[in-house]
Amino acid sequence: MNEYILEIKNLSKSFGEHRVLSNINLLIEKKDVYGILGLSGAGKSTLIRCINGLEKFDEGEILFKGNKVLFDRDYRKNVAMIFQQFNLLDQRTVLKNVELAGELFKDPDTKQKALYYLEMVGLLDKLDSYPSQLSGGQKQRVAIARALMSEPEILLCDEATSALDPDTTNQVLTLLKDLNEKLGLTIIMISHQMNVIEKICNKVAIIDNAKIVESGETQEIFLYPKTEISKKIIYSGHINTKSDDSKLLKVIFNGELDMPLIANIVQDCNIVLSIIYADSKVVNGHVFGQLIFKMPADINDVLKLRKYLELKNINYKEVDASEFF
Repeated sequence: MNEYILEIKNLSKSFGEHRVLSNINLLIEKKDVYGILGLSGAGKSTLIRCINGLEKFDEGEILFKGNKVLFDRDYRKNVAMIFQQFNLLDQRTVLKNVELAGELFKDPDTKQKALYYLEMVGLLDKLDSYPSQLSGGQKQRVAIARALMSEPEILLCDEATSALDPDTTNQVLTLLKDLNEKLGLTIIMISHQMNVIEKICNKVAIIDNAKIVESGETQEIFLYPKTEISKKIIYSGHINTKSDDSKLLKVIFNGELDMPLIANIVQDCNIVLSIIYADSKVVNGHVFGQLIFKMPADINDVLKLRKYLELKNINYKEVDASEFF
């Protein structure tokens, strides 16, 4: 049995002379919450539209459970999608919007299923409301319930939280993660925001200038970004040094590190540290953090610092400032 629910092989797409996707390869396992991360214009939305057949690609192939995708009715039932702008029908109530998907597939249990999924997304009290009476988060919940009506195995999310405020974004992401766990739903999440990806995605691919430049476990990409664009996205707006001559030391920690690290280093080693970046994040449910500071100028201080970190079993890496710029 093939272990991948979706395989994208050597996929390329152009609009006229402009190449928007170039030799894309991705392997997505069942129950993955897979993030596709990139800046505006990188090609990520075109990729997700190729996956669901809204765009035709020029080269390559897509496999669903080991079989080449023909974009037939069965495939479309198994791959649902939600969008940034919700795409609800204003003249239909919440219930009727969700029932529409069942009507399209001629499902005899349309109303029963619509009620089931509306309960799952927490909107049973809004059945007779119209989209104009809903908040942005509620509209997206209706869209999610509608997408689930075909009982898909894959849910595509194209910037699904970009129009929402931070609190509502977190609520919708929590709901999606809950659906992933309860229904065994595979989710492919398109976003330009690292905080969206790190909230629920276990894997991520970073796309830049039409190509996948880096992919892997979200935790690994967050802690050890290798490419320039990955570092730009992860560290954007935070690194506060412009010197490319300085040696830096990056300390990586997880939720088990509860000591006041910098204060202890200053006290125990008698070293003054210049911090240029400090951040902690919850990545797919686990706390991880990074500290980046300039290496001391005195070699003896450097040796003391290395010895202290090794004695405390703290993971660190020496890097050049030029890696971040």
